[in-house]
Amino acid sequence: MSTDDQFVAAIRETFLAQRKLAERAFAQIDDDAFRAPLDANTNSVALIMKHVGGSLRSRFTEFLTTDGEKRERKRDGEFIDDFAPGAHGRAQAIAGWDAGFEALLAALDALTPEDLARTVTIRGEPHSVPLALARALGHISYHVGQIVMTSRVRAGDRWSTLTIERGGSNAFNKRVGHDT
Repeated sequence: MSTDDQFVAAIRETFLAQRKLAERAFAQIDDDAFRAPLDANTNSVALIMKHVGGSLRSRFTEFLTTDGEKRERKRDGEFIDDFAPGAHGRAQAIAGWDAGFEALLAALDALTPEDLARTVTIRGEPHSVPLALARALGHISYHVGQIVMTSRVRAGDRWSTLTIERGGSNAFNKRVGHDT
């Protein structure tokens, strides 16, 4: 596998790991918690997901040939909760999230080694393809952290940790054969 192929595979794997982390987090909260911000100055998990889906669709639809900020994107609307009530609203948020990741994965799967030397634009600013990918990964990771933290707070005592339990590093290391 070439270095270019390894780079794209690593980016893809990391995006998917971030997606899985967020999905494991929001699976632990009910529909009301899913729609509830932590306070008046934060966004709910549903709205963060709506924004992530919108961002990914905009950036990665026609990734190499059009500006990453599509004219039809209504970014400000991504922060308005206009979802249907209850479980239907959750399904709408997840559908938008999934559509964003589908656009991302399709773009990544279509990249050739030669494409990594190309320049794309985002809001009229030129970016190398690797920079555009790293920028998007950083953006998504930031929002995944928000999803995890909001879900953690909303789940309360029902929370199941997503990584190594606090105080469990030694046991984990022994389990995987990495004694320190």
